[in-house]
Amino acid sequence: MSGPTDGAPGRPDGAGPADATPSGPAGGRPSGLRDPVRAVRGLGAGTLVIETVVLLLAIQPIRVLGGNLSGSAIAVVVGLAVAAVVLAGMMRRPWAWHGGTALQVLLLFAGFLHWSLGVLGLVFGLVWLYVLHVRRTILG
Repeated sequence: MSGPTDGAPGRPDGAGPADATPSGPAGGRPSGLRDPVRAVRGLGAGTLVIETVVLLLAIQPIRVLGGNLSGSAIAVVVGLAVAAVVLAGMMRRPWAWHGGTALQVLLLFAGFLHWSLGVLGLVFGLVWLYVLHVRRTILG
């Protein structure tokens, strides 16, 4: 026999399966994530950390393969990597998302120093656009 607290359809508190929608339970988390804000922050921070590693690892191959990166160009790459780490740590702040977008634009412009930095800017710019799309989809 079904009682008033067994989760059956038609419960007065609205917790029954009859209230479930295709995007999730009424008033619940449509993404299914326990903490969607934290998950999106982690995605943004992880992307920026990976970008940092790639930037730092790209310096030597560019130099060896004839990139002729000057000291100032290497300083720009290291500065972009440091900015990415700082932004990754600041993802709780709303402005950090805009800062991440600005970082991608700056990396794209670093392509004037060496074409491979422009390619990295293009690749990470597209990745960042996808991260922003995921953020918009999950958080609304």
